[in-house]
Amino acid sequence: MRQHVNPLSRIHQLARPLPPLIELFADPSLPLHLDIGSARGRFLLAMAPLAPQRNHLGLEIRRPLVEAAEADRRRDGLTNLRFLYGNANVNLPEWLVHLGAGQLELVTLQFPDPWFKLRHRKRRVLQPALLLAIAAALAPGRRLFLQSDVEALIAPMRQLVEASSAFELAGPEECGPELNPLPVATEREGQVLAGGLPVHRSLYRRNCAPLPPLADLEGRLEPTAGSTDNRLDAAAD
Repeated sequence: MRQHVNPLSRIHQLARPLPPLIELFADPSLPLHLDIGSARGRFLLAMAPLAPQRNHLGLEIRRPLVEAAEADRRRDGLTNLRFLYGNANVNLPEWLVHLGAGQLELVTLQFPDPWFKLRHRKRRVLQPALLLAIAAALAPGRRLFLQSDVEALIAPMRQLVEASSAFELAGPEECGPELNPLPVATEREGQVLAGGLPVHRSLYRRNCAPLPPLADLEGRLEPTAGSTDNRLDAAAD
C-alpha cells in the first residue's frame, strides 16, 4: 500500500505561492511540462534530458521526496527541470493564471494516491476547480495525460474531464492499455507492468470549447460505481 498524505490537513492547506518560471529555469520561455504528483522524481529526471526543448516541473505534496528529487536534479545539472513542494489544489490554480499564453504544453497526472471511498473524494488530486485551471492554461491542442493502475480511481478523473467538455480523447493509436504516449515509464508503472497487471491510461487534447462555470461542472458530476467504499482503502480512515 502506498503511503497516503491527506491533502485536506491543515499543513497542506496553507497558501504557499509558487515561484514564477523566471526563478526556476535557465530559459523560462521554453514550453512547460507540468507533472502533478511527481513523487521521488525519477520519471522527470529521465524525461528532462530526453526533451530538452521543454522545461519540466514536478509538484509533490511530500516534502522529503521533493528534497531528494531536487538533490538528484542538481547532481545531474538539469537546468530545464525543477521540483517544488505544494498541494496542487491549493497552490496551482493561481500560479497557472500567470503563465504566458500557450506556454503550458503538457500536464501529466500519473498514479495518484488511491482514495477509493466516496466520502474521501475531496482528497483526490483532480478536483473540478483544478481541472478548470489546467484547461484555462492549456491552448487548443495541448495535452493532458492521466494514468493509474486503479480503474476505480481513473474512472472519476475521466468523468470529470469529459464533463467539462473542454477536452477531446485521443484515439487508441496514440494511447491505450498497451501504449504509453510518453517515452519514459514511472516507477509505479514499471512495478505494475512487471507484475502482469493492467495500466489504465487516457490522453486528452484541449479543444476550443469555452469552460463551464465551476458550479455547473460540479453539478454535472455523478458518483460512479467505482467510487463506492472499497476494502482496499481501509488504511485511509
